Amino acid sequence: MSIVRSIVQVHPRLLVAIIVGVIVALVLADRAPVTRLLIGWNAGVWVYLLSIWFLMIRAKAGDVRQLAEKEDESAQAVLMLVCVAAVASLVAIIMELAGAGSHDTQYKLWRYAFTGSTVLGSWFLIGTIFTLHYARLFYNTDDEALPLRFAELEKNPDYWDFLYFSFTISVAVQTSDVEVATRSMRKAVLAHSVIGFIFNAAILGLSINIAAGLAG
Repeated sequence: MSIVRSIVQVHPRLLVAIIVGVIVALVLADRAPVTRLLIGWNAGVWVYLLSIWFLMIRAKAGDVRQLAEKEDESAQAVLMLVCVAAVASLVAIIMELAGAGSHDTQYKLWRYAFTGSTVLGSWFLIGTIFTLHYARLFYNTDDEALPLRFAELEKNPDYWDFLYFSFTISVAVQTSDVEVATRSMRKAVLAHSVIGFIFNAAILGLSINIAAGLAG
C-alpha cells in the first residue's frame, strides 16, 4: 500500500491535520515563507494531537489491537516522514529566532510564545507517533515472546501503557520497569532515543537563547 493511500485509509486524522496545515499556510500569503510554514505546521500538529489523544483516551486494549492490526508496513514510512518534518521544524524555528533580536519586547514575547508552541507540539508529536508505532510492533509481532514486557506482565496493554513507555523514552531515554525484548522494538527505541536527545538538546539551547534575549 502506498504512503498516500495509507494516510487516506489508515491515518484519516493525519490526513485532516495535513489539510488544515496546508490551508492555514496558504491563507497567510502575506507572511514570510518560513513563518507561513511554521504557522501551518502548528495548526496541523495540534489538530492531529488533539484528535489522536481523544481516540487514545477512549480506546480499550481490544481497540488498540484492532487499530494496530489495521496498519500496514507503510506505517514505518509515515513514522519516518513525521519525524523528519518534526526535526525540520526545529531548524525553521532557529531561523525565525535569528531575526527576533532586533525587535521590541512585545514582539519578542509573541515570537517566543510561538517558538514554545512549535517546539512543544513537535515534541508531543514525536512521542505520540512512536506510541502508535510501539502498539503496532507489539500487536503485529509473529514472535511468541512479548516485544515489551511491562512490570505486571501485561499481555494486552492499552494506549496508556504505550504512552507511558514512549514519553518515558522521550524524557529520560530509558525505562526502569519495561523490558524491550525484540530486535525490531530495540531498533524503534534506538531511533526514538536519538530523536529525543536532539529535541531535548534543542529545547535546552532554545531556552537559553530565549532567556538571553529577554534579559538583553
